[in-house]
Amino acid sequence: MKVTATDHMKYLDTMEAVDSDIMDKVLKAMEHYDYHRYTEADVRSALAKDILSPEDFAALLSPAAFPFLEEMAHKAQYETRKHFGNSICMFTPLYIANYCENECVYCGFNCKNKIHRAKLTYEEIDHELATIARTGLKEILILTGESRRMSDVEYIGEALKLARKYFSTIGIEIYPLNSDEYRYLHECGADFVSVYQETYNPVKYEQMHPSGPKRVYPYRLNAQERALMGGMRGVSFGALLGLDDFRKDAFASGMHAYYIQQKYPHAEISFSTPRLRPYVNNADNNPNDVHEPQLLQVMLAYRLFMPFAGITISTRERAGFRDNVIGMAATKISAGVSVGVGGHEEEAKGDEQFEISDPRSVTEVHQAILNHGLQPVYTDYLWV
Repeated sequence: MKVTATDHMKYLDTMEAVDSDIMDKVLKAMEHYDYHRYTEADVRSALAKDILSPEDFAALLSPAAFPFLEEMAHKAQYETRKHFGNSICMFTPLYIANYCENECVYCGFNCKNKIHRAKLTYEEIDHELATIARTGLKEILILTGESRRMSDVEYIGEALKLARKYFSTIGIEIYPLNSDEYRYLHECGADFVSVYQETYNPVKYEQMHPSGPKRVYPYRLNAQERALMGGMRGVSFGALLGLDDFRKDAFASGMHAYYIQQKYPHAEISFSTPRLRPYVNNADNNPNDVHEPQLLQVMLAYRLFMPFAGITISTRERAGFRDNVIGMAATKISAGVSVGVGGHEEEAKGDEQFEISDPRSVTEVHQAILNHGLQPVYTDYLWV
């Protein structure tokens, strides 16, 4: 099934439109964000405060803050230790399908890409889950390509029920849903929802998503709110840094999380900071002016703006960078990762979404955390 939306700002008939002004507030904030107007004095003022305003956050993301990375890092580490202690949560993703109905020009799962598509059976899912559980991990992220036809809500729900046998914390990174569907998946065992806007620039977003349900910008942006309406405990935010102006995307992502936190103060908020990676049929697509120092600046700004928020560092980044940011800003790290369909014990059943940079096992990442004087945490939540 191929769905095309001629107007990327208009909902399809099956999509739930929530009564919310958050998207308008995010777009207004991003439109008025001129990072060139911030000065060294603005950055120093932000760093002197215990509680940052959106204006302070904007300053810390600006080029004027770049010479202050070391000072930002020291303060970020203090805030991270104050709110999270020395603990670093560990998890791994499990792709259960890679079928997709979207034509995202930057993604290996693009419906027009000639890749090996696959979908795990329930027996294969259970086998993968049991294999992962034997590593000691108690947190897992379940992912699919964005295809309702090939990975419907019921299929994902059954996978979650299987995961609940082995894991105490379960996140999902799938296509956006309506609030009643999120409620169903929460009842099946999901705790967290990750939805990444890719880019918050509506014009660029339209260009990057020529067809498919993902083309509908507001439905994706409001997914976190619908997830919380459906009873999810936490939601994660992020943009694919490098698709557009990374400073504006990072600012919009932070403001999105900020407005959600204000409206839903009980929600557990987290960030992820993925950069563009090479992928099938486009191996030369590398990060666009978002190098490690810029990525670090984004992470530090998130930490100082929202000190209670979790920050995940993925295997898109190299091992050395990941090891350096845990405890400083990042609070969660993936390990033993396969980004193909399955692949945690035997060869992956379907092709990967992108190339990873850190192939270390759970044991190796565990040891790296210890080497940095930190405590690996396999579970911080128990069902009773």
